[in-house]
Amino acid sequence: MKKSVNIGLIGLGVIGTGVAKVLIERNKRVSEQAGCPIVLKKVAEKDLNKKHDVDINPNLLTTNADDILSDADIDIVIELIGGERPALDFVKKALASGKHVVTANKELISKHGPELFALADANKVDILYEASVGGGIPLTNSFKQDLLASNITSIQAIINGTTNYILSNMAKEGIEFNEAVKRAQALGYAEADPTNDIEGVDAMYKVAILATLAFRTTVTPDDVYLEGISKVAKRDFEYAKELGYAIKLMAIAKKENGAIELRVHPTFVPEDLLMAQVNGVFNAVQVEGDLVGRVIFYGQGAGPQPTSSAIVTDVINIAQDILLGYSRRPKFKLNTAKQIKPMADINTRYYIRINVADTPGVLAQIAKTLGDEQISIASAIQKAVDEKTQSAELVLMTHFARESAMQSALAKLESLSAVREVSNFIRVEA
Repeated sequence: MKKSVNIGLIGLGVIGTGVAKVLIERNKRVSEQAGCPIVLKKVAEKDLNKKHDVDINPNLLTTNADDILSDADIDIVIELIGGERPALDFVKKALASGKHVVTANKELISKHGPELFALADANKVDILYEASVGGGIPLTNSFKQDLLASNITSIQAIINGTTNYILSNMAKEGIEFNEAVKRAQALGYAEADPTNDIEGVDAMYKVAILATLAFRTTVTPDDVYLEGISKVAKRDFEYAKELGYAIKLMAIAKKENGAIELRVHPTFVPEDLLMAQVNGVFNAVQVEGDLVGRVIFYGQGAGPQPTSSAIVTDVINIAQDILLGYSRRPKFKLNTAKQIKPMADINTRYYIRINVADTPGVLAQIAKTLGDEQISIASAIQKAVDEKTQSAELVLMTHFARESAMQSALAKLESLSAVREVSNFIRVEA
C-alpha cells in the first residue's frame, strides 16, 4: 500500500494559489480525508518573482512543467494554467506517463474531453474536472454518479457569474450595459477583456461539458448556438419587469426524440421561477429527468475558495482510489454518434422591441408580417410617441414559434417603411 500521494501543481495563478493554500494550510484535514499523507511535491510557475498569497517552500518551485511531468514519484498532476495550449500537451503527457490528472480547464475538457478520457482509460488512471463547471457546485460527479438512473431530458443553467452579475446590476440599478461592465471590472468580477464572458463563450464551454455528461454523447462547443449579452439594454429590463420577467444569460441543453438542442443566449425567465431569483455572481443549474424530476444545483460558480474546494475534493477522491488500488468510478462510455437539432428548428416564445413611425396601421402591418410566418402575437405594449422623431416604441410577446420563421419575420420587419429599427429580440423560456 502506498504510504503517501504526491502532487504536482502546474500554474500558480489565483486558483492555483488557492489550491496550494488548501494543500499546505489544511494538509492534516485533506490527508485524513484521503486516508494517507497528501504531499505537495512540486509547483510549476513561469514567473517565480511574482508574489503569491501562500507560503511555499522555494525548493518546491520550478519554471519547467516537465520537472513535474517527468517525475516518477508524482502521482497526481493538477493543471491550472487554463486555455487550450500548452495545457493539452501537459495533460496528455501526464496521462500517458501513468499520472492521474485534476483540472479546472473548461476549454480543454469541452474540446478534448473524449480524447483525454480514452487516454486516461488506456493508462489506467483518472482525469477529474469537477471545477471546470460551476466552481464549487458538485455538478460533474452528480451526472457521473448520482443521476445515472435517470434519463436526463433538460438542463437550464446560469453558469457564468460575470454575466449574471452584469445583468443583475442592470436590473437592480437601472443602468446600461457598458456601465454595468465597468462596475463588474472595478469589483474584480470581470476581466479587463471580458469578451469570453459577455459573448457567452465561457458558458458555451460549460454547457458542452454538461450536455456530454447528461446525454452520454460527445458534444463539442461547435455544436452550441451562441449569442452574448452585449445587445441587452436598460429598456429591455424595464419591459421585462413590466411583463413579469427577469433577463438571464441561459445555457440550455435539451434532448427530445434523440435530437440534442444546445444554445446559450439572453433569455426572458418568468420572475416567479427559482432561476429568475439567481442574482449576482451566483450560478444555478436546473436538471430534469424522467425519474429524478426537477433538481436545482445552486452556489458560487467561481472564485479561489469554491474552485479550490472542488479541485482538492477531486484530489482526495483519486488519492483514495490509489490507496485501494483501483478506481471506484465507473468508466464513462460516450456515444460518438449524435444528432444536433439545428437552431432554425427550435420552438420558443419571443420578446421583440421595435421602433416604429407614428403612422396609422403600423401594428396591423407588423401583425400581418408575423402572421405570414405563422407567428401569433400574445401581447403588445406601445409607449407614447416621441414628438421630436415622430416615432413610438412597440413591444411584442409572441406565442411559440419556430426560430427559422422568426428570423425570416425579423428580416421582413426591417424592410417595412414604418419600422425604423428592430431594436432587440430575446427568446423566452418557461
